[in-house]
Amino acid sequence: MAVRSTGWHPSAAYLYTVHLDGPSLAWEYLRRNPGYRLDWQQCRGDTMQARCWCLRQFEDPARDARCTQPAWLPEVDASIPLCVDDHPPAAAPIFCLWDIPGHKTLSDDGQQLRLTSAVGCRIARITLARGLEDGMPYAYAVRAGQTACARWRAIEAQLAVLNTPPEAAQPRPGRTALAHMHALQALDGVLAGASQRELATAVFGTHAVAERWYADGDLRAQMRRVIRAGRALMRGGYRRLLQLDLFD
Repeated sequence: MAVRSTGWHPSAAYLYTVHLDGPSLAWEYLRRNPGYRLDWQQCRGDTMQARCWCLRQFEDPARDARCTQPAWLPEVDASIPLCVDDHPPAAAPIFCLWDIPGHKTLSDDGQQLRLTSAVGCRIARITLARGLEDGMPYAYAVRAGQTACARWRAIEAQLAVLNTPPEAAQPRPGRTALAHMHALQALDGVLAGASQRELATAVFGTHAVAERWYADGDLRAQMRRVIRAGRALMRGGYRRLLQLDLFD
């Protein structure tokens, strides 16, 4: 594959993206945004500037979704919110950190404790109230308002991840997952200065380009659509992956 020596990677480097959920994909697009990367260099300690990107605080764009899970703003955060149950029934569930399945990472963003748990190829996100400790009864805290039902559906989706057996087979990637993989690869190629033909060779293969690449061909039009979709998601469309419209 003939590409410029700019650090652009072949398709195999993007296979991990086909199993990412919405918030993780949003980070993959955001970290490629030149404006975000500039803000990271110049304003990384400015939490107000981070809010412009829907983040509580800046995250290093060199770290992909396998290494970091950004702290998104509360209004777009679909994590499971756990708090102390002040009036628990007799059979109330008891919080135990080590009973939560998966490979766990605990972080403190200055406002709350954030727990991410990797269960197989899926990620569950949990926010822990400051006063919640092991052995305490707990409850789910859903913010009141018109979005309460939508938020509860998002919480149910996260709970489903925790109930997935770790040994469960990875789901077969769907068309949407593959489209995101191609868009991210194309974005990196565009940012690296690759031509559309070079992009098509990397994304669709040498054989397809040799047979179908010409001025008004379908493959060239498809490559343009992939590039256009990737740019749109990088420039702000990633917010849709955070379900902003769900919580507005």
